[in-house]
Amino acid sequence: MSGLVRNVRLWFAPERVRDEGGTPDYRFSLANERTFLAWLRTALALIGGGFAVDQFLPGLRWAWRVGLALALLGAGALCALRAVNHWVRCERAMRRGEDLPASRFPALLGVVVAVVAAAMVVVVLAGWAG
Repeated sequence: MSGLVRNVRLWFAPERVRDEGGTPDYRFSLANERTFLAWLRTALALIGGGFAVDQFLPGLRWAWRVGLALALLGAGALCALRAVNHWVRCERAMRRGEDLPASRFPALLGVVVAVVAAAMVVVVLAGWAG
């Protein structure tokens, strides 16, 4: 079974994470949970931004509005999924006494947000010209 499928199964049965390794210091598990919640807040903010672009910028060209909204909504959805996957991977690593997993996702998310922000700067400077 691939690692991804195993991790996805653990999303819905977190008690099975306890089958591996020893119990880490509870403070580390709670810190992992706080990180998970921070990622979910980021996801909700991106989703809210996507809806805001779509609903509150009616004067913006359709292609720009939809493109920016979909980029933010997609980033929010990916961020939410990545949050739960990262939580499981970190919890398993802590229980096994392994290094925490490295991830390129924060860099990818940062690039997506920067690209959307740059596009919004162009929109603002162009005065939402249609």
